[in-house]
Amino acid sequence: MTERNAPGRGAPIGVFDSGLGGLTAVRELRRILPGEDIVYFGDTGRVPYGTRGVDVIVRYAKQDIAFLLEQNVKYVMAACGTVSSTLPEAYTRTLPVPYTGVVQSAAAAAVRATRTGLIGVIGTPATVKSGSYNAAIAALMPGARIVATACPLFVPLVENGYFGADNAVTRLVARDYLKDIRAAGVDTLILGCTHYPLIAPIIADLMGPEVALIDPGRETALAARDALASAGLLREGRAGTARYYVSDTTESFAQLSDWFLGEYAGGPVTRISVDGYPVEQGAST
Repeated sequence: MTERNAPGRGAPIGVFDSGLGGLTAVRELRRILPGEDIVYFGDTGRVPYGTRGVDVIVRYAKQDIAFLLEQNVKYVMAACGTVSSTLPEAYTRTLPVPYTGVVQSAAAAAVRATRTGLIGVIGTPATVKSGSYNAAIAALMPGARIVATACPLFVPLVENGYFGADNAVTRLVARDYLKDIRAAGVDTLILGCTHYPLIAPIIADLMGPEVALIDPGRETALAARDALASAGLLREGRAGTARYYVSDTTESFAQLSDWFLGEYAGGPVTRISVDGYPVEQGAST
């Protein structure tokens, strides 16, 4: 790949996820930054990332980012708790554009929200195993107590449409996953995967009204707004557009994107392959 000029204010924001859960972050971006264009890549052909080894997750994430950089994006958002928990900072610092994952933003929001310092985290097995949320919270609130639980079935349940507030299957699974967190008495719960906001009504009902739920997509969209404004890259005064790429069939995207994006649904979707993209990043990508 060849050298390219640094993208300016008019360039799009790049967002990627292991599947379509990151569309909840796109929804928040479109709500908070309506003037921005967005390029989204969902690696639907290789989902889920959360049950894979760290080396595989890192390789996939680097290929996803390489594709977005080819689209001349001005900012990269990893709308994936698994990637945000495993992609090394030593790598993300080398990227030619600003990068944000969901972990730090969500952790900061949880610290602001908690009244007791007792914070719950739910996420994929890779996210929970990494301890990334624990470390981020502890750095901001050294006395915090964190209870983390892996929820491996939530992603496939959501991507197969099992997310209605009255869905008995997801409610049964959630009740089991949340039992230790509920017993611990947390007052704040991080939904540590961008799929989870779609089942937030079920989670909220089980946790009770006194527990604040933290949506990482929304918190990261707010962080993106601040970062772009600080860099002089914020685009305003026009209606932004969105285009979508997936690595598996596009047939189910229309229905799924309606679920995830709500009023912000719409935009072209294209199937691509990222298998051939490089895993070593430099400014020439």
